[in-house]
Amino acid sequence: MAKSASFGVMHLGIAFGVSYALTGSVTVAGAITVVEPICNTVAHYFFDRWWDRRQSQRRTVPAPQADGDPGTAATGAAWAAAGT
Repeated sequence: MAKSASFGVMHLGIAFGVSYALTGSVTVAGAITVVEPICNTVAHYFFDRWWDRRQSQRRTVPAPQADGDPGTAATGAAWAAAGT
């Protein structure tokens, strides 16, 4: 937790420093320093939802069985070994 907190403080310091260097305004730099993490937090929430949905869709596809039937894992392994 201490590492995450110190990284957060470092991130805010860098955001403020870069924003101030680019704008020359303490007010604008302060606003960017506050708004940017809020935007990242919201974006991360939606990214996590998308990622979880993507992972759950992959899990719903049944795994092929290695029984030698065409289109199964054994056939796929043979194709992979042959480089096709």
